[in-house]
Amino acid sequence: MPIPDYESIMLPLLKTLSGGKEMSLREHIDEMAIHFKLNEEERKVLIPSGRSYMFDGRVSWARTYMKQAGLLESPRRGYVKITNEGKKVLNQNIEKINRKFLLQFPTFVEFQERKGTRKKVTEKTKLVLSTETPEEQLDLAYSTIRDDLSSELLNRVKQSSPSFFEKLVVELLLNMGYGGSRKEAGRAIGQSGDEGIDGIIDEDRLGLDNIYIQAKKWENSISRPEIQKFVGALQGQRAKKGIFITTSVFTKEASRYVKNIENKVVLIDGEKLTDLMIDFNVGVSLQSNYELKKIDDDYFTT
Repeated sequence: MPIPDYESIMLPLLKTLSGGKEMSLREHIDEMAIHFKLNEEERKVLIPSGRSYMFDGRVSWARTYMKQAGLLESPRRGYVKITNEGKKVLNQNIEKINRKFLLQFPTFVEFQERKGTRKKVTEKTKLVLSTETPEEQLDLAYSTIRDDLSSELLNRVKQSSPSFFEKLVVELLLNMGYGGSRKEAGRAIGQSGDEGIDGIIDEDRLGLDNIYIQAKKWENSISRPEIQKFVGALQGQRAKKGIFITTSVFTKEASRYVKNIENKVVLIDGEKLTDLMIDFNVGVSLQSNYELKKIDDDYFTT
């Protein structure tokens, strides 16, 4: 039989969780393969790039969209279970769940229109993607995939230990071109002991200037007093540059404050952190690489 699209998978997948059990992605893939009566050959059909199984990816996306809508939640890494909202949906005895149906949930709409998509997603692009040009569809698809990756990446970072987070910060700064050798940079974080400063790293490989670092794996918003404390620590060291990295967010007052001080302080929140991790290949690996080409008019000019 034809491999079901991810929207056709949503409702039967949600029903497998109706009893409140937790299920991994692999368990869901196996359950859905049985439900749709797929044979081994159909299960091993690859996507055009040849890098992953089509059915596995569609089951994964069905879970992702329902998580974003609040019908599923992750009690622990790699597992999902149904939420109260998901149970309410099942009680409606609906015939199908699709993206249009999920738009009734504010969290799903927020996911669609998240800042990370780089542009607001209009009602037209939400519901009638086929009217867009192939280039626009590809761009939107890439943004959606990146947003989902960013969200999952931030969850992983938040679940990590403080020592792992410090290691991650070192790895990121090194990949961005800061610091000297990896050994020297590895000693930079978590060794200072000065109030408000977690570490120091060279601005460049020659060590012409230092950058002072504050790395906080927090859940609550970072307010202005926390930034003022960091800036005070910088002034105590006669330092001019600092980076404050957090898995959380900064308040507007905190962001405005750093714009009006003499010290150069860069604030990196959870969203910016994961953007940098993706751009500089920290905690991610390349799955596919596509090149979009166009006619070279100069080549055909006589």
